[in-house]
Amino acid sequence: MRKTINMLCLLLPVLATSLQAAETEIRLGVEPGYAPFEMKQPDGSLSGFDIDLGTELCTRIQAKCRWVENEFDGLIPALKAKKIDAILSSMSITEQRQKEIDFTDKLYGTPARLITPAGTTLAPTAEGLQGKRVGVFQGTTAETYAKEQWQPKGVDVVVYPAQELVYADLVSGRLDAAFQDAVAAGEGFLKQPQGKAFGFSGPEIGDVKYFGVGAGIGLRKEDGELKAKLNQALADMLKDGTYQKIAAKYFNFDIYGH
Repeated sequence: MRKTINMLCLLLPVLATSLQAAETEIRLGVEPGYAPFEMKQPDGSLSGFDIDLGTELCTRIQAKCRWVENEFDGLIPALKAKKIDAILSSMSITEQRQKEIDFTDKLYGTPARLITPAGTTLAPTAEGLQGKRVGVFQGTTAETYAKEQWQPKGVDVVVYPAQELVYADLVSGRLDAAFQDAVAAGEGFLKQPQGKAFGFSGPEIGDVKYFGVGAGIGLRKEDGELKAKLNQALADMLKDGTYQKIAAKYFNFDIYGH
Protein backbone atom coordinates (compact mmCIF):
# COMPACT_ATOMS: atom_id res chain seq x y z
CA MET A 1 0.00 0.00 0.00
CA ARG A 2 2.81 2.37 0.94
CA LYS A 3 4.55 1.63 -2.37
CA THR A 4 1.35 2.48 -4.21
CA ILE A 5 1.06 5.79 -2.38
CA ASN A 6 4.71 6.59 -3.03
CA MET A 7 4.29 5.82 -6.72
CA LEU A 8 1.24 8.07 -6.87
CA CYS A 9 3.20 10.86 -5.21
CA LEU A 10 5.90 10.47 -7.81
CA LEU A 11 3.43 10.39 -10.70
CA LEU A 12 1.23 13.30 -9.64
CA PRO A 13 3.76 16.05 -10.52
CA VAL A 14 4.30 14.40 -13.91
CA LEU A 15 0.57 14.16 -14.56
CA ALA A 16 0.06 17.75 -13.43
CA THR A 17 2.83 18.94 -15.74
CA SER A 18 1.33 17.00 -18.66
CA LEU A 19 -2.14 18.40 -18.01
CA GLN A 20 -0.76 21.92 -17.71
CA ALA A 21 1.08 21.55 -21.03
CA ALA A 22 -2.08 20.30 -22.71
CA GLU A 23 -4.13 23.16 -21.29
CA THR A 24 -1.71 25.82 -22.51
CA GLU A 25 -1.55 24.75 -26.15
CA ILE A 26 -3.12 27.33 -28.45
CA ARG A 27 -4.17 26.31 -31.96
CA LEU A 28 -3.69 29.35 -34.19
CA GLY A 29 -5.62 29.33 -37.47
CA VAL A 30 -3.78 30.74 -40.48
CA GLU A 31 -4.10 30.89 -44.29
CA PRO A 32 -0.43 30.82 -45.37
CA GLY A 33 -0.68 32.53 -48.74
CA TYR A 34 -0.53 36.21 -47.85
CA ALA A 35 3.06 37.42 -47.93
CA PRO A 36 4.68 38.99 -46.02
CA PHE A 37 2.24 38.26 -43.19
CA GLU A 38 2.06 34.48 -43.57
CA MET A 39 3.97 32.35 -46.06
CA LYS A 40 4.72 28.66 -46.55
CA GLN A 41 8.34 27.74 -47.22
CA PRO A 42 9.46 24.93 -49.58
CA ASP A 43 10.11 22.68 -46.58
CA GLY A 44 6.53 23.16 -45.38
CA SER A 45 7.37 25.48 -42.50
CA LEU A 46 5.52 28.75 -41.97
CA SER A 47 7.08 32.19 -41.85
CA GLY A 48 6.03 35.82 -41.95
CA PHE A 49 5.17 38.76 -39.73
CA ASP A 50 2.05 37.15 -38.24
CA ILE A 51 3.95 33.92 -37.57
CA ASP A 52 6.73 35.76 -35.74
CA LEU A 53 4.22 37.82 -33.76
CA GLY A 54 2.25 34.72 -32.79
CA THR A 55 5.36 32.83 -31.72
CA GLU A 56 6.48 35.70 -29.49
CA LEU A 57 3.01 36.20 -28.01
CA CYS A 58 2.74 32.50 -27.15
CA THR A 59 6.14 32.60 -25.47
CA ARG A 60 5.10 35.57 -23.35
CA ILE A 61 1.88 33.99 -22.14
CA GLN A 62 3.72 30.70 -21.55
CA ALA A 63 1.69 28.75 -24.07
CA LYS A 64 2.63 26.33 -26.79
CA CYS A 65 1.33 27.57 -30.12
CA ARG A 66 0.38 25.17 -32.91
CA TRP A 67 -0.37 26.58 -36.35
CA VAL A 68 -3.40 25.13 -38.11
CA GLU A 69 -3.70 25.89 -41.83
CA ASN A 70 -7.16 26.71 -43.15
CA GLU A 71 -8.77 28.56 -46.05
CA PHE A 72 -9.31 32.18 -45.07
CA ASP A 73 -13.09 32.22 -45.40
CA GLY A 74 -13.27 29.10 -43.23
CA LEU A 75 -11.29 30.52 -40.30
CA ILE A 76 -14.24 32.05 -38.42
CA PRO A 77 -16.39 28.90 -38.78
CA ALA A 78 -13.42 26.83 -37.57
CA LEU A 79 -12.99 29.09 -34.55
CA LYS A 80 -16.66 28.94 -33.63
CA ALA A 81 -16.62 25.14 -34.04
CA LYS A 82 -13.60 24.99 -31.68
CA LYS A 83 -11.35 23.43 -34.30
CA ILE A 84 -8.90 26.26 -33.56
CA ASP A 85 -8.49 28.56 -30.56
CA ALA A 86 -7.56 31.82 -32.28
CA ILE A 87 -7.16 33.36 -35.74
CA LEU A 88 -3.88 35.05 -36.58
CA SER A 89 -4.03 35.60 -40.33
CA SER A 90 -4.14 39.32 -41.12
CA MET A 91 -7.85 39.48 -40.29
CA SER A 92 -9.29 43.00 -40.08
CA ILE A 93 -11.36 43.96 -37.05
CA THR A 94 -14.65 44.92 -38.65
CA GLU A 95 -18.09 45.56 -37.23
CA GLN A 96 -19.52 42.67 -39.24
CA ARG A 97 -16.98 40.17 -37.93
CA GLN A 98 -17.39 41.42 -34.37
CA LYS A 99 -20.99 40.23 -34.50
CA GLU A 100 -19.64 36.68 -34.68
CA ILE A 101 -16.32 36.71 -32.82
CA ASP A 102 -14.15 38.87 -30.58
CA PHE A 103 -10.73 40.37 -31.31
CA THR A 104 -7.63 41.39 -29.43
CA ASP A 105 -6.31 44.93 -29.66
CA LYS A 106 -4.97 46.04 -33.04
CA LEU A 107 -1.86 44.33 -34.37
CA TYR A 108 -1.35 46.66 -37.36
CA GLY A 109 -3.22 48.79 -39.93
CA THR A 110 -4.96 47.24 -42.97
CA PRO A 111 -6.05 49.73 -45.66
CA ALA A 112 -6.67 48.36 -49.19
CA ARG A 113 -5.37 49.48 -52.56
CA LEU A 114 -5.75 48.80 -56.28
CA ILE A 115 -2.93 47.32 -58.40
CA THR A 116 -2.80 47.72 -62.19
CA PRO A 117 -0.19 47.27 -64.94
CA ALA A 118 2.46 50.01 -64.86
CA GLY A 119 1.35 53.02 -66.88
CA THR A 120 -2.32 52.17 -66.45
CA THR A 121 -4.24 54.53 -64.23
CA LEU A 122 -7.58 53.38 -62.90
CA ALA A 123 -9.42 55.17 -60.13
CA PRO A 124 -10.57 52.86 -57.30
CA THR A 125 -14.17 53.93 -57.78
CA ALA A 126 -17.22 52.35 -59.43
CA GLU A 127 -17.02 54.91 -62.24
CA GLY A 128 -13.29 54.41 -62.78
CA LEU A 129 -13.59 50.62 -62.88
CA GLN A 130 -16.83 50.25 -64.80
CA GLY A 131 -16.53 47.38 -67.30
CA LYS A 132 -13.20 46.24 -65.83
CA ARG A 133 -12.31 42.88 -64.29
CA VAL A 134 -11.02 43.26 -60.73
CA GLY A 135 -9.67 40.28 -58.78
CA VAL A 136 -10.19 39.87 -55.03
CA PHE A 137 -9.36 37.20 -52.45
CA GLN A 138 -12.38 35.30 -51.17
CA GLY A 139 -13.53 36.10 -47.64
CA THR A 140 -11.56 39.33 -47.31
CA THR A 141 -12.69 42.87 -46.61
CA ALA A 142 -11.57 43.73 -50.15
CA GLU A 143 -14.13 41.28 -51.53
CA THR A 144 -16.92 42.71 -49.39
CA TYR A 145 -16.09 46.28 -50.38
CA ALA A 146 -15.77 45.50 -54.10
CA LYS A 147 -19.02 43.54 -54.21
CA GLU A 148 -21.02 46.19 -52.38
CA GLN A 149 -19.49 49.37 -53.77
CA TRP A 150 -18.41 48.42 -57.29
CA GLN A 151 -20.18 45.32 -58.56
CA PRO A 152 -23.73 46.79 -58.59
CA LYS A 153 -22.43 49.61 -60.81
CA GLY A 154 -20.94 47.52 -63.59
CA VAL A 155 -17.58 46.36 -62.26
CA ASP A 156 -16.78 42.68 -62.88
CA VAL A 157 -15.54 41.51 -59.48
CA VAL A 158 -13.77 38.15 -59.82
CA VAL A 159 -13.34 36.16 -56.60
CA TYR A 160 -10.42 33.76 -56.03
CA PRO A 161 -9.82 31.18 -53.28
CA ALA A 162 -6.20 32.30 -52.82
CA GLN A 163 -4.34 35.61 -53.18
CA GLU A 164 -1.62 34.03 -55.33
CA LEU A 165 -4.28 33.17 -57.94
CA VAL A 166 -5.36 36.81 -58.09
CA TYR A 167 -1.80 37.88 -58.83
CA ALA A 168 -1.31 35.06 -61.36
CA ASP A 169 -4.33 36.16 -63.41
CA LEU A 170 -3.28 39.81 -63.14
CA VAL A 171 0.16 38.94 -64.54
CA SER A 172 -1.36 36.83 -67.33
CA GLY A 173 -3.65 39.68 -68.38
CA ARG A 174 -6.93 38.01 -67.40
CA LEU A 175 -7.60 40.83 -64.93
CA ASP A 176 -7.47 44.59 -65.34
CA ALA A 177 -6.71 45.14 -61.66
CA ALA A 178 -6.33 43.46 -58.28
CA PHE A 179 -7.71 44.87 -55.04
CA GLN A 180 -6.29 43.80 -51.69
CA ASP A 181 -4.47 44.84 -48.50
CA ALA A 182 -2.07 47.64 -49.41
CA VAL A 183 0.86 46.35 -47.34
CA ALA A 184 0.53 42.75 -48.54
CA ALA A 185 0.32 44.00 -52.13
CA GLY A 186 3.36 46.24 -51.81
CA GLU A 187 5.63 43.85 -49.93
CA GLY A 188 4.35 40.51 -51.19
CA PHE A 189 3.80 41.34 -54.87
CA LEU A 190 5.11 44.67 -56.17
CA LYS A 191 8.56 44.16 -54.62
CA GLN A 192 8.77 40.63 -56.02
CA PRO A 193 9.91 39.69 -59.55
CA GLN A 194 6.37 38.93 -60.79
CA GLY A 195 5.18 42.35 -59.72
CA LYS A 196 7.84 44.49 -61.42
CA ALA A 197 5.54 45.46 -64.30
CA PHE A 198 2.75 46.64 -61.98
CA GLY A 199 2.05 49.44 -59.56
CA PHE A 200 -0.52 50.99 -57.27
CA SER A 201 -3.33 52.92 -58.91
CA GLY A 202 -5.14 55.57 -56.91
CA PRO A 203 -5.08 56.20 -53.15
CA GLU A 204 -5.52 53.78 -50.26
CA ILE A 205 -9.08 52.93 -49.22
CA GLY A 206 -9.58 52.63 -45.48
CA ASP A 207 -13.34 52.94 -44.99
CA VAL A 208 -13.77 51.81 -41.37
CA LYS A 209 -17.13 50.23 -42.17
CA TYR A 210 -15.39 47.70 -44.43
CA PHE A 211 -11.73 47.66 -43.38
CA GLY A 212 -12.15 48.19 -39.65
CA VAL A 213 -9.55 49.67 -37.35
CA GLY A 214 -6.73 47.27 -38.25
CA ALA A 215 -5.96 43.57 -37.98
CA GLY A 216 -6.29 41.66 -34.73
CA ILE A 217 -6.32 38.13 -33.37
CA GLY A 218 -9.77 36.59 -33.70
CA LEU A 219 -11.13 34.86 -30.57
CA ARG A 220 -14.35 33.31 -29.37
CA LYS A 221 -16.45 35.76 -27.39
CA GLU A 222 -16.27 33.62 -24.26
CA ASP A 223 -12.45 33.51 -24.21
CA GLY A 224 -11.96 36.74 -22.28
CA GLU A 225 -9.07 35.40 -20.19
CA LEU A 226 -7.02 34.51 -23.28
CA LYS A 227 -7.84 37.89 -24.80
CA ALA A 228 -6.58 39.70 -21.70
CA LYS A 229 -3.32 37.73 -21.71
CA LEU A 230 -2.68 38.38 -25.39
CA ASN A 231 -3.49 42.08 -25.08
CA GLN A 232 -1.07 42.44 -22.17
CA ALA A 233 1.66 40.57 -24.03
CA LEU A 234 1.13 42.75 -27.11
CA ALA A 235 1.24 45.93 -25.01
CA ASP A 236 4.50 44.75 -23.43
CA MET A 237 6.00 44.00 -26.85
CA LEU A 238 5.14 47.49 -28.08
CA LYS A 239 6.56 49.04 -24.93
CA ASP A 240 9.86 47.15 -24.80
CA GLY A 241 10.56 47.42 -28.54
CA THR A 242 10.17 43.73 -29.41
CA TYR A 243 7.25 44.45 -31.74
CA GLN A 244 9.26 47.07 -33.62
CA LYS A 245 12.24 44.73 -33.90
CA ILE A 246 10.08 41.99 -35.45
CA ALA A 247 8.37 44.48 -37.79
CA ALA A 248 11.71 45.80 -39.04
CA LYS A 249 12.43 42.38 -40.56
CA TYR A 250 9.53 42.90 -42.98
CA PHE A 251 8.76 46.63 -43.29
CA ASN A 252 10.68 49.89 -43.62
CA PHE A 253 7.75 51.93 -42.29
CA ASP A 254 5.47 51.99 -39.25
CA ILE A 255 3.12 49.06 -39.88
CA TYR A 256 1.39 49.54 -36.54
CA GLY A 257 0.28 53.08 -37.28
CA HIS A 258 -0.24 52.50 -41.02
